[in-house]
Amino acid sequence: MGRYAALLRGVNVGGNGKLAMGDLRRVLESLGYTDVSTYLQSGNALLTSEDDDQDRIAGRIREALRRELDLDRGVIVRTGAELAAVIGGNPFPAAVTQPKLLHVAFLSEQPEPERAAAIEPDICPPDEFGIGDRAVYLRYAVSPGRSRLAELVMRELLRGRPEVVATARNWNTVEALRAMADGV
Repeated sequence: MGRYAALLRGVNVGGNGKLAMGDLRRVLESLGYTDVSTYLQSGNALLTSEDDDQDRIAGRIREALRRELDLDRGVIVRTGAELAAVIGGNPFPAAVTQPKLLHVAFLSEQPEPERAAAIEPDICPPDEFGIGDRAVYLRYAVSPGRSRLAELVMRELLRGRPEVVATARNWNTVEALRAMADGV
């Protein structure tokens, strides 16, 4: 049995992709997952599964949401250990003091190294980015809502790869999901 965090893309953001967390829990339980809980209203769920194939779990969730709620959203699944590794790999450790200005974009696949290397480090100053294991760290100087950093970096990383799912969470959420996935 493994404990997983399921991250849904584009749920309850700006009035789009509306999904009640009670409906999400119901769908996950209907798939046989146990110890299901949600965090916030933005498509974060914790679940326990006998299946250890994260891509299969993500696919089952996506298909069930499509079938039962007519909602087509990408899903990324991570273990507590993987979330801990993302936290440990943060290239901007001083930024954790302002967790709303530090985000992680989780990716379903690792970006191509040559694409990552080709992005100018100062693509959107004073904001910064770093690449991790199926993750992009986004450090904002003022506000994520007033920056084009995520748009510019993700466009370059994912150009021609529509199959790659990406969904971002702020640092508070990443840390909370890790703790919940680990049962802390």
